[in-house]
Amino acid sequence: MVDLGCWPGGWLQVAAESVGPSGRVAGVDLAPIDPPLELENVFAMEGDLSNPSVFPPLLEYLGHRADVLLCDAAPKITGVRASDRAREEALLGAVEVAIAELLRPGGLALVKLLDCPEAQVFEARVRRSFSQARKVRPEATRRGSSEAYLLARGWGRC
Repeated sequence: MVDLGCWPGGWLQVAAESVGPSGRVAGVDLAPIDPPLELENVFAMEGDLSNPSVFPPLLEYLGHRADVLLCDAAPKITGVRASDRAREEALLGAVEVAIAELLRPGGLALVKLLDCPEAQVFEARVRRSFSQARKVRPEATRRGSSEAYLLARGWGRC
C-alpha cells in the first residue's frame, strides 16, 4: 500500500494495521513524520510526490507496485483563487502520474478531492482508467467541508 501526502501519519498507522505484519506500507510527504513511526512494516520518506524521483524508493521498499494507493494530500491554500486552483490542478496531475507509476493493474485508489473544476476534470479522466469509480464522503467529514474522496477500483481498464 502507498500513501501520498502521508503526514501526520494517521493513515500510515491504519494502513499498517490493515496489511498486517507481512504487508508493507510506503508513504511520502513534503513534511517528515515527527516523531517517526516505529512500525516495522512502514516506510515514510520526505519528498515531493510531484517529483518522479520519489517513486523508485517507494517501489523498492514495497518490492512491487501497490495494491492500494491512498492520497489525502491537499495543496497549501493561499486564499488567492487562481493560485489555489493552479496548485490543486498541479497536485491532481501529480497524483494521476503516481497512480500510473505506483499502482498495480487491478489496484484500488482512494484520492481526496476538493470541490473545484480541476477535481471534476481529474475525476473524469481517472474514471476512464478504472473499472469502477464513485465519489464518497465519510460521515465524519466536517459540516461545510468541500472534501470528498474518489474511490476507484480496477486500475488499468482501458
